[in-house]
Amino acid sequence: MDAYRRAWDENRKRADSHLFWPHEPYRDDRSILVAGCGTKQAAHYAVRWPRARIVGIDVSETSIAFERELKREHGLHNLELHPLPIERAAELGQEFDQVVCTGVLHHLADPDAGLGALRDVLASDGAMHLMVYAPYGRAGIYMLQEYCRRLNVGWGDGEIGDLVASLKALPAEHPLVPPLRNSPDFATRAGVADALLHPRDRSYSVPQLIEFVERAGMVFERWIRQAQYLPDCGAIATTPHAALLAKLPVRDQYAAMELFRGTMTRHAFICRRAGRPQPDAPIAGNEWLEYVPLRLPDTIAVRERLPPGAVAVLINRNHIYTDLYMPVDACEERMWCAIDGVRTVGEIGATVGDHAAQIFFRNLWLWDQIVVDTSRCH
Repeated sequence: MDAYRRAWDENRKRADSHLFWPHEPYRDDRSILVAGCGTKQAAHYAVRWPRARIVGIDVSETSIAFERELKREHGLHNLELHPLPIERAAELGQEFDQVVCTGVLHHLADPDAGLGALRDVLASDGAMHLMVYAPYGRAGIYMLQEYCRRLNVGWGDGEIGDLVASLKALPAEHPLVPPLRNSPDFATRAGVADALLHPRDRSYSVPQLIEFVERAGMVFERWIRQAQYLPDCGAIATTPHAALLAKLPVRDQYAAMELFRGTMTRHAFICRRAGRPQPDAPIAGNEWLEYVPLRLPDTIAVRERLPPGAVAVLINRNHIYTDLYMPVDACEERMWCAIDGVRTVGEIGATVGDHAAQIFFRNLWLWDQIVVDTSRCH
């Protein structure tokens, strides 16, 4: 917990705030509901945002007991905990600036009822952070779920240990191998058990996800990490199909890229209540010169083994696809290094001209290298 606290410095918190509220001045005192908080997620939010009001709910009394122990041990006075299913969130009698629900809705008997309950406790101008499973990258998981059902594999420590040992013998070409290697779901024995033995599990393709959100009276806003869904980014942008993809409506681009990528196991995204004004798309419109760019904390500049003409390559370490790297030339690197969270795009790009600055900062935003503070323009 102490390491987590140190990792969330002011720069990281400000970038996170403007990911969800690009058009509002930075605040660190919001009210946040962590729905399906498990054993530590609500405590992490309380550590991350000490001036915020954090409420954690979970249907598991055991998980809430773990969270209560973390609250006591670390003096998390801003944390409130309740053993409560998501579907009964209204019983809290509160509304929240932000609702966080990651890895939970897809396990409910009625995900629509769960999302509707969370919508009802979201403030009118609030933001919701959701994560649900994606189907195509989970094909191997669903195969092994069926395998475990046929063998009647149970939840005992010995059975789970035998399952973990047996997974090491999977053929290298098995569809489960990439998730085993890359997904945090398989980092622990408990994660393996939850992924392969959970009795209820559904997933959503991009079109199904957007329909799911809209059925609940919500509006999809953006992906937490968007580059993998965009035909502008990565290897696909250099193919003959790039022009065809660019002609599609944005939602169809997302759906096509999910199919092209083929191995997405989850979708993490932001949505809001329907009928609320949506934030402007960054680096668009007539006001972008007044936007203040902020680097995302997990972006790095690599200066080895560079492509021709590049002096550095920018990489967001949260990306799992190796083609999502952004080469920059000497002029672009100077603009990148000038990002300080204070100067505007116009001030940073003054020496190169508005057009070049707009293209570069738009690409930084598309490739998940920056978020932007647009509050000066509202």
